[in-house]
Amino acid sequence: MGRGKIVIQRIDKSTSRQVTFSKRRSGLLKKAKELAILCDAEVGVVIFSSTGKLYEFSSTSMKSIIERHTKTKEDHHQLLNHGSEVKFWQREAATLRQQLQDLQENHRKLMGEELQGLNVEDLHRLENQLEMSLRGVRMKKVQMLTDEVHELRRKGHLIHQENNELYEKVKLLQQENKELCKKAYGTRDVSAANGTALVPFGFAIGREQFEPIQLHLSQPEPENIETSRASGSK
Repeated sequence: MGRGKIVIQRIDKSTSRQVTFSKRRSGLLKKAKELAILCDAEVGVVIFSSTGKLYEFSSTSMKSIIERHTKTKEDHHQLLNHGSEVKFWQREAATLRQQLQDLQENHRKLMGEELQGLNVEDLHRLENQLEMSLRGVRMKKVQMLTDEVHELRRKGHLIHQENNELYEKVKLLQQENKELCKKAYGTRDVSAANGTALVPFGFAIGREQFEPIQLHLSQPEPENIETSRASGSK
């Protein structure tokens, strides 16, 4: 009595399932090897068990087999879909041409050209569209001008702050200049010592202080000369 027909379905018992997997895996890899040798075929087999373990066989290189499979599949797919792809791009080109034509026609209407065939309602709609566009342009212009004004105000504020800081520095230097003059000339009037009054924001001491002092020998008086001569003659 021969064996009955095996029902192809999942084996529930894990032990029996593992034994069957091991036997059939070995048989499959053996058949793949025989096929590659007998028929000079390039064969690649990849098996993952239920536990995730990898088993594989390749007559040459598994990487080259996978690359060849991918390229052949893509070429075959392109060959089958070449006709449908051409039709798809033809439809896309026709759609784009129609959109371009509509845009050009709408642009001419916005420029006030080719208004023949438009009724009052169409003209009113076109007028509203132009007003909305003009309103958007004006709003953008106002926004840009407002931003420029804010930027100028910000720069003006910074310049004003710098001016105040410089003014405070000048006042401090003036005060230091006065104190130095007081130390140099004691309790005398600083303006008199300088030869000139201190002007606002002026730091230089009077010009006369730096001029050289001219020393001259005084000439003897005539009376003294005559007296000395008389005493000499006696």
